[in-house]
Amino acid sequence: MRFSPLLSKVFFTFSSLARLGTPHQARLPQLSQLRPLPLRSMSGIPFLGALFGSSSSNNSSKMSYPDKRSDDEWRAVLNKEQFRILREKGTEPPGSGKFDKHYPEEGVYTCAACHAPLYKAKQKFKSGCGWPAYFDSIPGAVTRHEDKAFGMTRTEIVCSNCGGHLGHVFKGEGFPTPTDERHCVNSVSLSFAPDDKAGEAKDAKESKA
Repeated sequence: MRFSPLLSKVFFTFSSLARLGTPHQARLPQLSQLRPLPLRSMSGIPFLGALFGSSSSNNSSKMSYPDKRSDDEWRAVLNKEQFRILREKGTEPPGSGKFDKHYPEEGVYTCAACHAPLYKAKQKFKSGCGWPAYFDSIPGAVTRHEDKAFGMTRTEIVCSNCGGHLGHVFKGEGFPTPTDERHCVNSVSLSFAPDDKAGEAKDAKESKA
């Protein structure tokens, strides 16, 4: 189901208002600085998905990852927007990310926080959702968690190395891909290496395990 840009903006306004009521303690931003949550990535219940994003208190926050840096250590290496999305499970507006319409023939998308390889360029496809979309990941690079925030059930995806929030994965949308999955990922969560060396190193490590 597709939504017009005008309708999306209306939902984004509601999203901003909803965020004012969430418990972010003393770090609540001004209304004019709020980045509304996107609509299209919240597959299944788009209206509720537009009003509410991921919960910061889901399973992924409680797990341990190889990269165990503290929040203070992450703030030292990430900018505010990267920290908001990768560590606080935020979402960038649709169509705003630098990798949304980025379709190289070769290369590897890595975690913007820890630089672990996540997706190969050949796994990216055009979904029209407003965020980078991948039909699969490098084996073992992405971890899935059930996200039951705000009465919805979705599948969150995080970096397996540092636990950084990437986005959500959706199945059965009918895209002509090998998996019929859409990894809906924030551009802010990603970096890009223009060759496959990082991905090949990851594949070799997995094959030896």
